[in-house]
Amino acid sequence: MKKSYPNLKTERLCLREILISDLDRVHFFRSDKEINKFIKRPPQTIEMTIEHLQNISKEFIANKSVSWGITTKDSDILIGSICLWNFSVDRKTAEVGYGLDPAFQNKGIMGEALKEVLNFGIVECGFKCILAYTDYRNIPSKALLKQHGFIPITNIKDADNQDNEVFYLNC
Repeated sequence: MKKSYPNLKTERLCLREILISDLDRVHFFRSDKEINKFIKRPPQTIEMTIEHLQNISKEFIANKSVSWGITTKDSDILIGSICLWNFSVDRKTAEVGYGLDPAFQNKGIMGEALKEVLNFGIVECGFKCILAYTDYRNIPSKALLKQHGFIPITNIKDADNQDNEVFYLNC
């Protein structure tokens, strides 16, 4: 039996399961140069995006991550995504990741989604610490994290991407 997906709602947004019918939008998010300018990822093919969608479904079923598609309440078309992933074995720590269509940036959308996802991670999942990795040049992302109480960790580096800074939120 498939477990129920934790759909979330905010004043303006719906955070819902990402479906195979969202393939074109997810492919756009994973391949758009503006969205990915600070992410080290090889060029994405449709096949790679399908594999990504299959992986996030498997990770949810295995209770290792939750990935939401972000939509407005007026439309079911994805405008972004946000996830809690990389759960620690003891389930005390997770990582948050997000991306947003440039047409919807600078409107408070990701802040609204992040607030709801952090609440879910703390209240529903019981995480004690949530981490975030963002490129040192990504000023809007760093500001968003700081607005939500994240603190930079200066003595830890991302082994996979030396341009990333690591932030944490103690819950």
